[in-house]
Amino acid sequence: MYIVVCYAAYLAVSLAVTIWVARTLRHNGRSFLVDAFHGNGDLADSVNHLLVVGFYLINIGYVSLALRTGAQVETARSAIELVCDKLGVVLLVLGAMHFFNLYIFNRLRLRGQAELRPPLPPDARISIQPGL
Repeated sequence: MYIVVCYAAYLAVSLAVTIWVARTLRHNGRSFLVDAFHGNGDLADSVNHLLVVGFYLINIGYVSLALRTGAQVETARSAIELVCDKLGVVLLVLGAMHFFNLYIFNRLRLRGQAELRPPLPPDARISIQPGL
């Protein structure tokens, strides 16, 4: 009986945290993407939506795969430990995905800023000499 409670608790908390993190990424990532796409809000929203969908697919897929256990759950203590172990791994995966998304957002923003900088004239590149 404890195993069913473990599964239900694990799924409920894992999905709730995944949804919360995805909403946070979507809301706060938009400004990075608008900046990266030179103020093109429609393109930023589209890319943001695609990133959130990918985030959901990866995390919900992982949560589903990690549901299986071979552990014997005979006491309330072992049930709590099992759920905490599984949730801990899910939280680590969500944290890694969060930092991966931040890395992607930052790369897109830096690429967008680099495209806005005017190129140096050919003479300016040649005349710069170290030590002068």
